[in-house]
Amino acid sequence: MRLIVFSSAPIVQLKGKLFMYTPYEKEMQIWAKHTDEIQFCCPVWEEHKNLLVSQINFSTLTTITLEEFSVKTIRSAFSSIRKVLKNRSTIFKAMQQADHIHLRCPGNIGLLACIVQIFFPSKTKTAKYAGNWDPKSKQPWSYRLQKWILNNPFLTRNMQVLVYGNWENQSKNLKPFFTATYSEQEEAAISKTINQQEKIRLLFVGTLVEGKNPIYAIRLVEQILQTNQNVVLDIYGEGILKTVLEKYIEVNNLKEYVFLHGNQNQQVLKKAYQESHFVILPSKSEGWPKAIAEGMFWACVPIATAVSCVPYMLDEGNRGILLQMDLAKDVAKIIALINHPKDFQDKSKVALNWSRNYTLERFENEIQKLIQG
Repeated sequence: MRLIVFSSAPIVQLKGKLFMYTPYEKEMQIWAKHTDEIQFCCPVWEEHKNLLVSQINFSTLTTITLEEFSVKTIRSAFSSIRKVLKNRSTIFKAMQQADHIHLRCPGNIGLLACIVQIFFPSKTKTAKYAGNWDPKSKQPWSYRLQKWILNNPFLTRNMQVLVYGNWENQSKNLKPFFTATYSEQEEAAISKTINQQEKIRLLFVGTLVEGKNPIYAIRLVEQILQTNQNVVLDIYGEGILKTVLEKYIEVNNLKEYVFLHGNQNQQVLKKAYQESHFVILPSKSEGWPKAIAEGMFWACVPIATAVSCVPYMLDEGNRGILLQMDLAKDVAKIIALINHPKDFQDKSKVALNWSRNYTLERFENEIQKLIQG
């Protein structure tokens, strides 16, 4: 069986070897394991452009190259007509060759593939919608269009659409799904306590961009410090806001309390999760917030905005703290947990127990079911 993946995520060619965005490569290893052949229909880069990449560790057929284009606005969509037409033809021909069509959405290539797959109603298809499926959320028109096509059982047939969270009034196409980082073999016993006399560690893991809102995490810690709490914030990730954050840390005399570590490998992150009390992500939009699930796996109490499936993950606040994006109110919630060690320990325990339902073994088992039908 040949599975062809249609995605905006690029394959990166460096010195004759192929690379992918690291978490994407790890997931694709699992899909490849359960197919005879796997092929990618996507853009190809000649440099990594600061993307965190890993070498592809599975066999692939020759990449079917697509041209990148933009449809964020109607105007940009019109200026990309030539690329769209060329890509549409390439995608159509690729889908003819596929036994299983797999879409990665949202994205420009995902949008085009959503439209083209309509002409293949009898082929087995899956789509992973990695963004926020919440029908009430404000999103670009291209994202809304992809969601409408995928959710429409008349236009989209023989398709399982993997989405994060359970949503009302959705079609039979949708299948609530998850992602995973850790194996059952890593489930070491861990119990966390909090003590005001000892250093309390908060952790942010994510790209340093406006959408992830790392500056809000720093401001939270800055305000908590003013109440004489012994807290520090470790930030892992790179992005265009790095210099802005560095300047904010310097101007506000936070160098002893906020630390920028850049991109680090999975083992370094694992140790950071294990040593932290809280994992924080004040993001403006999410799919399945990987950093939150990873932190919970290691008994961190999650602090996150109520977007996408986050309220479900945090059980409406029973497994963590849902940010209101009001600095005073959010600081008060965090301090309340610091001041009540038993409440912290209870949330830490239920966070761990929930997250350990979502292991790599279960993830692989679910993917195998999707491929085998």
